[in-house]
Amino acid sequence: MSVRAIASPARPALASINEDRAVLLTRIGIMVVLLVGWEALARSGLLYRDVVPSLALIARELAFLLVDRSFYANLGVTAGEVLLAIAIGGGTGIAVGILLGRNRFLAQAYEPLLHYLGPTPKIIFFPILIMWFGVGPSSKIAMGALSCFFPVAISVAGSMREIDQVLIRVGLSLRLTPSQMFRKVYLPAMRIPVINGIRIGLGVAIVGTLLAETKLANQGLGYAIIQTYTTFNMPRMYALLIMVFLLAVGVNMAVGRYTEAQAKRRTSHD
Repeated sequence: MSVRAIASPARPALASINEDRAVLLTRIGIMVVLLVGWEALARSGLLYRDVVPSLALIARELAFLLVDRSFYANLGVTAGEVLLAIAIGGGTGIAVGILLGRNRFLAQAYEPLLHYLGPTPKIIFFPILIMWFGVGPSSKIAMGALSCFFPVAISVAGSMREIDQVLIRVGLSLRLTPSQMFRKVYLPAMRIPVINGIRIGLGVAIVGTLLAETKLANQGLGYAIIQTYTTFNMPRMYALLIMVFLLAVGVNMAVGRYTEAQAKRRTSHD
Protein backbone atom coordinates (compact mmCIF):
# COMPACT_ATOMS: atom_id res chain seq x y z
CA MET A 1 0.00 0.00 0.00
CA SER A 2 1.44 3.38 -0.99
CA VAL A 3 2.02 6.32 1.34
CA ARG A 4 -0.49 8.35 -0.70
CA ALA A 5 -3.21 5.75 -0.08
CA ILE A 6 -2.47 5.77 3.65
CA ALA A 7 -2.52 9.56 3.90
CA SER A 8 -5.63 10.11 1.77
CA PRO A 9 -8.20 9.42 4.55
CA ALA A 10 -6.67 12.22 6.61
CA ARG A 11 -7.18 14.78 3.88
CA PRO A 12 -10.94 15.32 4.41
CA ALA A 13 -10.40 15.79 8.16
CA LEU A 14 -7.58 18.25 7.52
CA ALA A 15 -9.71 20.14 5.01
CA SER A 16 -12.57 20.30 7.52
CA ILE A 17 -10.25 21.70 10.21
CA ASN A 18 -8.92 24.33 7.82
CA GLU A 19 -12.45 25.29 6.79
CA ASP A 20 -13.57 25.62 10.43
CA ARG A 21 -10.52 27.76 11.15
CA ALA A 22 -11.26 29.97 8.15
CA VAL A 23 -14.88 30.39 9.27
CA LEU A 24 -13.77 31.33 12.79
CA LEU A 25 -11.23 33.84 11.51
CA THR A 26 -13.85 35.35 9.20
CA ARG A 27 -16.26 35.78 12.09
CA ILE A 28 -13.56 37.39 14.21
CA GLY A 29 -12.65 39.66 11.32
CA ILE A 30 -16.25 40.78 10.88
CA MET A 31 -16.56 41.54 14.60
CA VAL A 32 -13.31 43.53 14.58
CA VAL A 33 -14.46 45.55 11.56
CA LEU A 34 -17.82 46.29 13.20
CA LEU A 35 -16.21 47.36 16.49
CA VAL A 36 -13.62 49.55 14.75
CA GLY A 37 -16.33 51.09 12.58
CA TRP A 38 -18.49 51.79 15.64
CA GLU A 39 -15.62 53.43 17.52
CA ALA A 40 -14.67 55.48 14.46
CA LEU A 41 -18.27 56.70 14.12
CA ALA A 42 -18.39 57.55 17.82
CA ARG A 43 -15.22 59.62 17.55
CA SER A 44 -16.06 61.24 14.20
CA GLY A 45 -18.59 63.71 15.57
CA LEU A 46 -20.98 63.01 12.69
CA LEU A 47 -23.70 62.07 15.18
CA TYR A 48 -24.52 63.37 18.62
CA ARG A 49 -22.00 61.71 20.93
CA ASP A 50 -24.60 60.03 23.17
CA VAL A 51 -26.41 58.47 20.21
CA VAL A 52 -23.33 56.40 19.32
CA PRO A 53 -21.33 56.19 22.56
CA SER A 54 -17.78 54.92 22.57
CA LEU A 55 -17.01 51.29 23.25
CA ALA A 56 -15.34 52.27 26.54
CA LEU A 57 -18.59 53.78 27.86
CA ILE A 58 -20.59 50.73 26.79
CA ALA A 59 -18.02 48.40 28.37
CA ARG A 60 -18.23 50.36 31.62
CA GLU A 61 -22.01 50.03 31.67
CA LEU A 62 -21.68 46.30 30.98
CA ALA A 63 -19.45 46.02 34.04
CA PHE A 64 -22.00 47.94 36.10
CA LEU A 65 -24.79 45.63 34.93
CA LEU A 66 -22.94 42.56 36.17
CA VAL A 67 -23.03 43.89 39.74
CA ASP A 68 -26.43 45.57 39.55
CA ARG A 69 -29.13 43.71 41.49
CA SER A 70 -31.92 45.38 39.54
CA PHE A 71 -30.56 43.87 36.33
CA TYR A 72 -30.77 40.35 37.74
CA ALA A 73 -34.25 41.07 39.11
CA ASN A 74 -35.43 42.20 35.67
CA LEU A 75 -33.63 39.25 34.06
CA GLY A 76 -35.43 36.84 36.38
CA VAL A 77 -38.81 38.37 35.51
CA THR A 78 -38.20 38.15 31.77
CA ALA A 79 -36.73 34.65 31.99
CA GLY A 80 -39.75 33.42 33.93
CA GLU A 81 -42.15 34.98 31.45
CA VAL A 82 -40.28 33.49 28.48
CA LEU A 83 -40.14 30.01 30.03
CA LEU A 84 -43.87 30.04 30.76
CA ALA A 85 -44.55 31.37 27.26
CA ILE A 86 -42.54 28.52 25.70
CA ALA A 87 -44.25 25.94 27.91
CA ILE A 88 -47.72 27.21 26.99
CA GLY A 89 -47.15 28.20 23.37
CA GLY A 90 -44.80 25.30 22.59
CA GLY A 91 -47.00 22.71 24.30
CA THR A 92 -50.09 23.97 22.52
CA GLY A 93 -48.19 24.10 19.24
CA ILE A 94 -47.06 20.48 19.61
CA ALA A 95 -50.62 19.32 20.35
CA VAL A 96 -52.12 21.25 17.43
CA GLY A 97 -49.32 20.15 15.10
CA ILE A 98 -49.90 16.49 15.93
CA LEU A 99 -53.64 16.91 15.42
CA LEU A 100 -53.21 18.58 12.05
CA GLY A 101 -50.50 16.14 11.00
CA ARG A 102 -52.72 13.13 11.67
CA ASN A 103 -56.04 14.50 10.36
CA ARG A 104 -56.05 15.43 6.68
CA PHE A 105 -59.43 17.19 6.86
CA LEU A 106 -58.36 19.44 9.76
CA ALA A 107 -55.05 20.12 8.04
CA GLN A 108 -56.80 21.28 4.86
CA ALA A 109 -59.27 23.37 6.85
CA TYR A 110 -57.02 25.03 9.41
CA GLU A 111 -53.34 24.69 8.50
CA PRO A 112 -53.49 27.48 5.87
CA LEU A 113 -54.57 29.80 8.69
CA LEU A 114 -51.36 29.00 10.54
CA HIS A 115 -49.31 29.91 7.49
CA TYR A 116 -51.28 33.14 6.99
CA LEU A 117 -51.17 34.25 10.63
CA GLY A 118 -47.65 32.98 11.33
CA PRO A 119 -45.78 35.88 9.64
CA THR A 120 -48.19 38.47 11.06
CA PRO A 121 -46.53 40.75 13.66
CA LYS A 122 -48.00 39.51 16.92
CA ILE A 123 -47.64 42.92 18.57
CA ILE A 124 -50.90 43.95 16.86
CA PHE A 125 -52.71 41.50 19.16
CA PHE A 126 -51.22 43.01 22.32
CA PRO A 127 -54.12 45.43 23.03
CA ILE A 128 -56.49 42.45 22.92
CA LEU A 129 -54.22 40.48 25.24
CA ILE A 130 -54.16 43.39 27.69
CA MET A 131 -57.97 43.45 27.75
CA TRP A 132 -58.09 39.69 28.29
CA PHE A 133 -55.21 39.21 30.74
CA GLY A 134 -54.64 42.66 32.25
CA VAL A 135 -51.50 44.77 32.43
CA GLY A 136 -49.51 42.36 34.61
CA PRO A 137 -47.14 39.56 33.63
CA SER A 138 -49.99 37.44 32.22
CA SER A 139 -50.34 39.60 29.10
CA LYS A 140 -46.57 39.40 28.46
CA ILE A 141 -46.63 35.61 28.86
CA ALA A 142 -49.61 35.43 26.50
CA MET A 143 -47.74 37.56 23.98
CA GLY A 144 -44.71 35.27 24.10
CA ALA A 145 -46.88 32.14 23.93
CA LEU A 146 -48.75 33.47 20.90
CA SER A 147 -45.45 34.23 19.16
CA CYS A 148 -44.08 30.77 20.00
CA PHE A 149 -47.18 28.82 18.99
CA PHE A 150 -47.09 29.26 15.22
CA PRO A 151 -43.54 28.08 14.34
CA VAL A 152 -43.88 25.07 16.65
CA ALA A 153 -47.29 24.05 15.29
CA ILE A 154 -46.18 24.40 11.65
CA SER A 155 -42.95 22.46 12.27
CA VAL A 156 -44.68 19.63 14.14
CA ALA A 157 -47.50 19.33 11.58
CA GLY A 158 -44.96 18.98 8.78
CA SER A 159 -42.80 16.48 10.67
CA MET A 160 -45.84 14.36 11.56
CA ARG A 161 -46.35 13.62 7.87
CA GLU A 162 -42.74 12.42 7.59
CA ILE A 163 -43.11 9.69 10.24
CA ASP A 164 -42.74 6.18 8.88
CA GLN A 165 -46.25 4.79 8.54
CA VAL A 166 -44.98 1.36 9.61
CA LEU A 167 -44.28 2.75 13.09
CA ILE A 168 -47.77 4.18 13.32
CA ARG A 169 -49.40 0.92 12.17
CA VAL A 170 -47.36 -1.04 14.69
CA GLY A 171 -48.49 1.28 17.47
CA LEU A 172 -52.11 0.99 16.40
CA SER A 173 -51.86 -2.79 16.13
CA LEU A 174 -50.60 -2.87 19.72
CA ARG A 175 -53.66 -0.79 20.67
CA LEU A 176 -51.65 1.98 22.25
CA THR A 177 -53.64 4.81 23.78
CA PRO A 178 -53.27 8.34 22.28
CA SER A 179 -50.95 9.33 25.10
CA GLN A 180 -48.85 6.19 24.57
CA MET A 181 -48.74 6.85 20.81
CA PHE A 182 -47.47 10.35 21.55
CA ARG A 183 -44.80 9.22 24.02
CA LYS A 184 -43.63 6.03 22.30
CA VAL A 185 -44.17 6.68 18.58
CA TYR A 186 -44.75 10.32 17.64
CA LEU A 187 -42.33 12.13 19.94
CA PRO A 188 -39.30 9.82 19.42
CA ALA A 189 -39.81 9.85 15.64
CA MET A 190 -39.96 13.64 15.35
CA ARG A 191 -37.77 14.63 18.29
CA ILE A 192 -35.34 16.69 16.22
CA PRO A 193 -38.03 18.64 14.25
CA VAL A 194 -39.81 19.38 17.52
CA ILE A 195 -36.58 20.70 19.08
CA ASN A 196 -35.92 22.82 15.98
CA GLY A 197 -39.46 24.19 16.14
CA ILE A 198 -39.05 25.07 19.80
CA ARG A 199 -35.67 26.61 18.98
CA ILE A 200 -37.37 28.96 16.51
CA GLY A 201 -40.25 29.48 18.92
CA LEU A 202 -37.79 30.43 21.65
CA GLY A 203 -36.43 33.29 19.56
CA VAL A 204 -39.83 34.74 18.69
CA ALA A 205 -41.05 34.21 22.27
CA ILE A 206 -38.15 36.32 23.55
CA VAL A 207 -38.91 39.02 20.98
CA GLY A 208 -42.63 38.98 21.76
CA THR A 209 -42.10 39.13 25.51
CA LEU A 210 -39.56 41.96 25.30
CA LEU A 211 -41.81 43.94 22.96
CA ALA A 212 -44.71 43.53 25.36
CA GLU A 213 -42.53 44.67 28.26
CA THR A 214 -41.54 47.82 26.40
CA LYS A 215 -45.18 48.79 25.90
CA LEU A 216 -46.72 48.39 29.35
CA ALA A 217 -44.69 47.04 32.26
CA ASN A 218 -42.85 48.07 35.40
CA GLN A 219 -40.31 45.24 35.45
CA GLY A 220 -38.38 43.01 33.05
CA LEU A 221 -35.54 43.60 30.60
CA GLY A 222 -37.83 45.22 28.04
CA TYR A 223 -38.96 47.70 30.69
CA ALA A 224 -35.34 48.38 31.69
CA ILE A 225 -34.36 49.01 28.05
CA ILE A 226 -37.22 51.43 27.41
CA GLN A 227 -36.44 53.25 30.66
CA THR A 228 -32.84 53.88 29.60
CA TYR A 229 -34.14 55.15 26.26
CA THR A 230 -36.59 57.48 28.00
CA THR A 231 -33.84 58.94 30.19
CA PHE A 232 -31.47 59.00 27.18
CA ASN A 233 -28.90 56.83 28.92
CA MET A 234 -27.61 55.41 25.66
CA PRO A 235 -24.51 53.57 26.97
CA ARG A 236 -26.65 51.60 29.43
CA MET A 237 -29.28 50.93 26.76
CA TYR A 238 -26.68 49.46 24.43
CA ALA A 239 -25.22 47.46 27.32
CA LEU A 240 -28.66 45.98 28.06
CA LEU A 241 -29.19 45.17 24.38
CA ILE A 242 -25.81 43.43 24.26
CA MET A 243 -26.66 41.37 27.34
CA VAL A 244 -30.01 40.32 25.85
CA PHE A 245 -28.25 39.40 22.62
CA LEU A 246 -25.57 37.36 24.38
CA LEU A 247 -28.12 35.53 26.54
CA ALA A 248 -30.32 34.71 23.54
CA VAL A 249 -27.33 33.51 21.51
CA GLY A 250 -26.11 31.38 24.42
CA VAL A 251 -29.46 29.65 24.87
CA ASN A 252 -29.83 29.17 21.13
CA MET A 253 -26.34 27.65 20.87
CA ALA A 254 -27.07 25.28 23.76
CA VAL A 255 -30.28 24.07 22.10
CA GLY A 256 -28.44 23.78 18.77
CA ARG A 257 -25.69 21.67 20.33
CA TYR A 258 -28.29 19.42 21.90
CA THR A 259 -30.04 19.03 18.54
CA GLU A 260 -26.76 18.10 16.83
CA ALA A 261 -25.99 15.57 19.55
CA GLN A 262 -29.43 14.00 19.15
CA ALA A 263 -29.00 13.86 15.37
CA LYS A 264 -25.61 12.17 15.68
CA ARG A 265 -26.98 9.67 18.19
CA ARG A 266 -29.89 8.86 15.90
CA THR A 267 -27.51 8.41 12.94
CA SER A 268 -25.27 6.09 14.95
CA HIS A 269 -28.28 3.96 15.97
CA ASP A 270 -29.43 3.77 12.36
